[in-house]
Amino acid sequence: MTPMSNGTVVGFVGLGNLGQAMSLNLLDKGWALGVFDAVPRRIVPVIAAGAHEVDVPDLGNCDVLCIAVSDDAAVRKLLNDRLLGHLTKDHTLILHSTVLPSTARSLAELVAPTGARFLDVPVSGGAERARSGKLTLFAGGEGDDLAAVRPLLDSMAENVFHMGPVGAGSATKLANQLITFSALAGVGEALRLAGEFDVREEDVLRAVATGTGDTWIGRNWGFYDRLASDYDRIGTPVWQRPWSKDLWDVVAAGRESRLALPVAGLLAQILAETVEDHAHASELGVVQ
Repeated sequence: MTPMSNGTVVGFVGLGNLGQAMSLNLLDKGWALGVFDAVPRRIVPVIAAGAHEVDVPDLGNCDVLCIAVSDDAAVRKLLNDRLLGHLTKDHTLILHSTVLPSTARSLAELVAPTGARFLDVPVSGGAERARSGKLTLFAGGEGDDLAAVRPLLDSMAENVFHMGPVGAGSATKLANQLITFSALAGVGEALRLAGEFDVREEDVLRAVATGTGDTWIGRNWGFYDRLASDYDRIGTPVWQRPWSKDLWDVVAAGRESRLALPVAGLLAQILAETVEDHAHASELGVVQ
């Protein structure tokens, strides 16, 4: 691959719902991109947009490696089975996957002997914002390492926050998810309550948007219906979707820290079914 005008070649591993949108945005911004995914059909639209398909040995020719695979186990397997032997001091590895903070720290320790730099930089905003380069990024790692890749991150996001050392980005992402899914559960339950008294969803949402019940979730109601539909389309199992996986990660992080998180525990048990049921009802046009 020939570097673009910025001189940096980027490797992107993981082209699911977010990774594909992030990759297409980077191509729009002029970055030279090599892409890899274990599911070949996910690569097709990114190759059509100008990326190069690469296998893992060729990722060693990339300066920066962005990883957006599904979960902690997938990241560990990718590093141990494929990437670790190809990393050198000339590489920067950016982990965009949502993982436990302890996983981010242990991965940084695993990478350290290679000399490569490691940042955990999970994302928030969804595929539409990823496609337009308007994500929010929560970064953990050394400030100098972050500064070195800031032009790349600025191409992805309108907000980049340095939260602290490795693991801090992941911790902030889990906090973001707990806040988001608490609101999602609350708004959904509130709408069901109002519906019992013949008040339409859209009327409730319009009214509370001007009161103390205003939330991002309420103003973007339907976002998770559309996301569930996207996950159905690409074949992502329910247990890997954020309203399931990320909430269990929140519970696990709390357990590791001996921190009681009863709201997260309850949501981890009930929210996935609620989100999926609402999304499917919405597709059928039976949501009030």
